[in-house]
Amino acid sequence: MTTVTRSSDLACDVLVIGSGAGGLSTAITAKKQGLDVIVVEKEACFGGTTAFSGGVLWIPGNRHAKDAGIADTRAAARTYMRHETGAFFDEAAVDAFLDAGPRMIDFFERETEVKFLPTLYPDYHPDAPGGVDAGRSVVAAPFDASALGADLARLRPPLATITFIGMMFNSSSADLKHFFNATKSPASAWYVAKRLASHLKELARYRRGVQVTSGNALAARLAKSALDLGIPIRTNTGAKELIVKQGRVYGAVVHGDEGEQRITARRGVVLACGGFSHDVARIAAAYPHVKRAGAHCSPVPAGNTGDGARMAERAGGRVPIRYAQPAAWMPVSRVPLGDGRFGVFPHLLDRYKPGIIGVTRNGRRFTNEANSYHDVGAAMIEACKSERETAMWLVCDHATIRKYGLGFAKPAPLPLGPHLKSGYLAKGRTLAELARNAGIDAAGLERTVREYNAGASRGEDCEFGRGTTSFNRYLGDASHEANPCVAPLGNGPYYALKVVMGDLGTFDGIATNTVGQVLGGADPIPGLYAVGNDRASVMGGNYPGAGITLGPIMTFGYLTGLHIAGQGEACAGATTAIRSAA
Repeated sequence: MTTVTRSSDLACDVLVIGSGAGGLSTAITAKKQGLDVIVVEKEACFGGTTAFSGGVLWIPGNRHAKDAGIADTRAAARTYMRHETGAFFDEAAVDAFLDAGPRMIDFFERETEVKFLPTLYPDYHPDAPGGVDAGRSVVAAPFDASALGADLARLRPPLATITFIGMMFNSSSADLKHFFNATKSPASAWYVAKRLASHLKELARYRRGVQVTSGNALAARLAKSALDLGIPIRTNTGAKELIVKQGRVYGAVVHGDEGEQRITARRGVVLACGGFSHDVARIAAAYPHVKRAGAHCSPVPAGNTGDGARMAERAGGRVPIRYAQPAAWMPVSRVPLGDGRFGVFPHLLDRYKPGIIGVTRNGRRFTNEANSYHDVGAAMIEACKSERETAMWLVCDHATIRKYGLGFAKPAPLPLGPHLKSGYLAKGRTLAELARNAGIDAAGLERTVREYNAGASRGEDCEFGRGTTSFNRYLGDASHEANPCVAPLGNGPYYALKVVMGDLGTFDGIATNTVGQVLGGADPIPGLYAVGNDRASVMGGNYPGAGITLGPIMTFGYLTGLHIAGQGEACAGATTAIRSAA
């Protein structure tokens, strides 16, 4: 049990700073090994970036794929990771991830409320050496978050711009298909009516939807597991500084509702603060488009301000900026909410659909729009390197936007008028008029559409090969037979939506060894660990597949928890470092 001293200070075995998947997976693992754990979270809600995420984990060799009869091998996954990480391939860390990942899945499903479902996500580069067309990604199972009881109020809500009046959808379920077909199918209309009625009851009773999916389900399941184990999650409690004596970290000074307290941690302090996506100074040094004074608009929680990185540096740790792509890029649009406020919409689905293209200010396409968000983001940064602004415009005709929507603008029967009035969408009767209204070069756009349509009429993208990989096609429109990702732009009116650069979290981070000990020079700093996006990514600044953030985050959180407890396989790799290539 936690002991309280006369000064109201606290003591525990493990202090975890942050309540996303990294922090909670570490806390739960350590608690299951018999350690006393406290979690502190500076924000009012727990769940971190995980609660905003897709809730997908990339875990090669997971039992769900095996049960589904999907063929894969550890050797193929290792080959793929070597190819994808390039110069930053870390043999020991990759081997630890591939070995421990399936065991982590089994541990959490056996010991906690955390449950996963298989997906058919292809690797993002399925044609690369070792890539596969399905099986390596799993997703958190939906969850009734009312099981959290009074703590439901502290669960971070999902990102508002990707819900419908707070209702969550699972893109792999029947939900979206029924909502898209509600005006065309009596069965879909009835399904949607029942779904809306149930959601409105939830809003009346709980003031939020409780049937949660994706990352919100994962955050809720992890929090329920931690709370059931008696792990306190102290929200509104920020860590101000680490307690360091003679080079060892013994705890932290925190400030919360009870004022300032010292929490002593006998075994270690774990930094799980979510990375530095909102650390203005650090991203100005790390992000290439921000270096040239461009804007950045991240949808991750505003509290991800690099607290863990700063605490690690003050204790003697290193936070090198090594990777060419220091974050997981996500093209986003800014959604006007009124009163000068804006929401952030991540473009996860629309770019893949036939009849939608992306151009820069010169009106020219620059990449395969149906590649992963990270790859499209990296291509945006490169295409705009001679300009101050890193941006693209998604362009389509009227029939296409009514069928699929565009960004935050929903498909028919929901109206487009409010989005045109707010300036979220630009419109033109002709391509030239659209270009003028959107701020795009008219001649360039007209030439692009003419050249693109020549191949698209046959279902081909002659310039960038869109729709030629299983991943491209996975998020396209399977009912569009010629090519799920390619169709010509037809008659006007036409629409354009400006998309800028955001991220899903940082790849660069605190230098650690394989089990998460923070490195001061070549050696670990006793008593200090880093997990989640605070720790440098094993993926080397690349994005090989769906869930390559959360998969390693929970796997290394599991290994860190075992190591702190002195258990099993984690101890053997303690001195193998993920080192900077400074």
